[in-house]
Amino acid sequence: MAKVSSSNGLEKCPKLRFPGFIKQYKAVTLNQISSQIKRNDPQSNAPIMMLSARNGFIKQSDKYSRDNAGQSLKKYTLLKKGELAYNHGASKAKQFGCCYELHEEEARIPYVYHCFKVRDTEYSPYIALALNNPKMDRQLKRLVSSSVRMDGLLNISYDEYMSVTLYLPDFPEQKHIANFIENLERRIEKQKTFIETLKKYKRGLLHKILTEKIKVTQTAWNMHKIGDFLSPKNIKQLPTSDIPLMAFTATGGVCDKGERYDRSFLIKDTSAKLYKRTDFNDFIYSSNNLDVGSIGLNLYGSAVISDVYEIFSISGADPWFISETIQHKSVLHKILKYRQGVLYGQYRIYAEDFLMVPIKVPSFEIQKQIGDIFSKIEYRILKEQNLLENLEKTKYYFLQQLFI
Repeated sequence: MAKVSSSNGLEKCPKLRFPGFIKQYKAVTLNQISSQIKRNDPQSNAPIMMLSARNGFIKQSDKYSRDNAGQSLKKYTLLKKGELAYNHGASKAKQFGCCYELHEEEARIPYVYHCFKVRDTEYSPYIALALNNPKMDRQLKRLVSSSVRMDGLLNISYDEYMSVTLYLPDFPEQKHIANFIENLERRIEKQKTFIETLKKYKRGLLHKILTEKIKVTQTAWNMHKIGDFLSPKNIKQLPTSDIPLMAFTATGGVCDKGERYDRSFLIKDTSAKLYKRTDFNDFIYSSNNLDVGSIGLNLYGSAVISDVYEIFSISGADPWFISETIQHKSVLHKILKYRQGVLYGQYRIYAEDFLMVPIKVPSFEIQKQIGDIFSKIEYRILKEQNLLENLEKTKYYFLQQLFI
């Protein structure tokens, strides 16, 4: 793959091109290479689908647990394989909407989407990638005439969307680029599946050990309170340049549904006030939203953390075993019984109640053996998640370098 650049600063070409492709890119508007789709068939049995900014076409029932089209279903557009739709709804993932190609044979989709078919002179998967590329946002931003409507849609009409400019190579290069990105996306999906398989294996093994379906010792397990092993830490200090602030995030932290451990990133926050000091293998607990798993071990060394979290040191028990035990669904069920009221839309479970919850534990030696097993699995998951992040960064890089 060769790096290329404009000789005079005016010629439109990408920063990277595959060997063997030298023809200049052409500038076209979307309406020059496409035609509108207004197909409708109230009697169709095609699946009811919608556009997700992150995942493309998904079944409506997968998002809402049921099809909620109601009476408007008869007005839904019938889209066929290879045709494209633009959802001009703002979202966190795509501020100016998203455009995807349909890979299923047929689908009924909301009539508010802008639907179109790309002419045979262009490769539709490439056009979909170009239209969904972050670089397109600059043009779409200029088209937004006012704020988001009450129905969540941006005020971008079909004709306005068709006016965007695309810079296109010839058909063979379009296909080569699209196939390259498709192979990269396929690798990313395999990585996601592998990570989910590891997590499922870990959950299943944990359940069998803690319910003693797998016998790891003939000695009876004893009942204790969580507070027998966790001691509150109240050390406070201002963040400094060498001790970063640990931020738990809903997209990559212990606050995420199904996540067991702190996958947070570390940031500097010059506006921070008082924070608690946390160190490696401290147990971190939030009294808010415990039902989504906002608890876990600190796996990232020394940091400071917001006062909304409680910090506990672990003594008299293996940290990994205790952390896994507390996060097992049978223990979480007991913890959730202490939920009190709602503050700012969140349930609260106070630390004094949390520490009183009973748990069943074996001897320290058995705890250590079990903890070692799960630490190895968890660190493998972290390793694979880091690989996934690198793959996604690689895809973003090529989307920036191969497109104009």
